[in-house]
Amino acid sequence: MKKTVLITGATSGIGYEFSKIFMENNYDVILVGRNLEKLMELEDFSKKKCVRAYIYKFDLSLSENIDLLYKKIKTEVGKVDILINNAGIGFNGEFNEIDWQKQLDIINVNIISLTKLTKLILKDMINEKEGKILNVASTGAYQPGPLISVYYASKAYVLSFSQALREEVKDRGINVVTLCPGATKTNFSKRAGKGDLDVAMSAEEVAECGYKTLMNNKAICIPGIMNKVLVFLSKVSPTTLNAKIVKKIQNKAISKK
Repeated sequence: MKKTVLITGATSGIGYEFSKIFMENNYDVILVGRNLEKLMELEDFSKKKCVRAYIYKFDLSLSENIDLLYKKIKTEVGKVDILINNAGIGFNGEFNEIDWQKQLDIINVNIISLTKLTKLILKDMINEKEGKILNVASTGAYQPGPLISVYYASKAYVLSFSQALREEVKDRGINVVTLCPGATKTNFSKRAGKGDLDVAMSAEEVAECGYKTLMNNKAICIPGIMNKVLVFLSKVSPTTLNAKIVKKIQNKAISKK
């Protein structure tokens, strides 16, 4: 029997690549996103791979949609073997100048929806005594983020939450992985109001790293040598220095819009 993976933020970037990777590896998929055209495109791809794709168009910034999504999955699909919490949004600029609703949406999508969906799916995994969860954080989780402060803070939450949860459930047959990509060539950069950095990796490369880490039951994936070096340096450098460096990088990214 095929295993089933639930992927949020499936219609672009890393989530889109995750969707294809799992289908290519004979998984049925539950795909959640806001772009119906892209969801249908992935559904067509599933037919070519002889797997089943269940598509759900949902806005995960609305907490009530998480409960509705979960109920639909339980009724229409059943068991979720793997959860990929990929949905995420961000906007950059000075904190006091960004619209409050945009900042609230970051918190609702990156933190609230991820946590709530994890709680609902995890209960079923614990009952089954098996399961895998991958939460997408960021290299930004390791440092403060001037000009992108709420987004970086939300990813710091994801990293801390995921590492703690991994320790809680590792003896129950459940593996929790954190994926921490750096700059990635996705539509996210456009939505965040910044241009792609020269060192950006492809979404496919990032998703491949996450998939391999998940299958090998490792704790964390930081794709690319450069990103690993940057994370190491952020751990040994003063926080104030890290903040200055990030601010400079963000200014450069914004200038490329």
